[in-house]
Amino acid sequence: MLPVFSLFMPLDLAVVATAIIHLANNAFKFALVYKSIHFPVLLRFGLPALLSAIVGGYLLTFISTMNRTFAYTFLDQSLETSWLKIIIGLLMIFFAWFDLSPRFSTLTFHKKYLPFGGILSGFFGGLSGHQGAFRAAFLSKSELTKDQFIATSNSLSLVVDIGRLIVYSTGIVFLGKLFQTNLSGEEVNLRNIILFAISFAFLGTIIGKKMVKKVTFKNVQKVVGVLLILMGLLLLFGLL
Repeated sequence: MLPVFSLFMPLDLAVVATAIIHLANNAFKFALVYKSIHFPVLLRFGLPALLSAIVGGYLLTFISTMNRTFAYTFLDQSLETSWLKIIIGLLMIFFAWFDLSPRFSTLTFHKKYLPFGGILSGFFGGLSGHQGAFRAAFLSKSELTKDQFIATSNSLSLVVDIGRLIVYSTGIVFLGKLFQTNLSGEEVNLRNIILFAISFAFLGTIIGKKMVKKVTFKNVQKVVGVLLILMGLLLLFGLL
């Protein structure tokens, strides 16, 4: 979602819009699966994740306000990138590679390291929204059933989304105005994009809940991973 949104809006706003949609969809998922949450894991992972998501969110807002750009010429084309694009692009490439690599995709950690996993997942979730890879790696050894894993992972994602939206000041302002009528044309367009995406996220959740026991998404993961690396490179070098 973040790479797609970055095609249509400034990158910092794309991160905020993505966070709003994730928050809405995770709240919807929570209503469907909350009965299976494993609360000891939720507390040990979730509290550090919430605090570090706030730290990551503050770092993102700081980087986005630096407004530092870097201009260069490539093949007679004048291009420009920024610290925000460089950092988000590098993180996008790293986490896509993390998911695609056979070595790292099977990486797991003992459950005693859950608080450290919460710190990592929350921080990168707050900074760029990339929280799932570390969360899965640290939860996989927590001796959870499939239903507990899905419910607990969802609730942890919800916790991080709440933490980062607390500090995305533009996100909080826009979130409060989503359903107002006196918006500018640009704000109305952004609101419609967000509401449209939320609607299909809900639909995907309903379909996914029915298919989770029947379908594997390995090939989809590979395609998405390659596209994420490509988008990360385009951001990194200022081509987007």
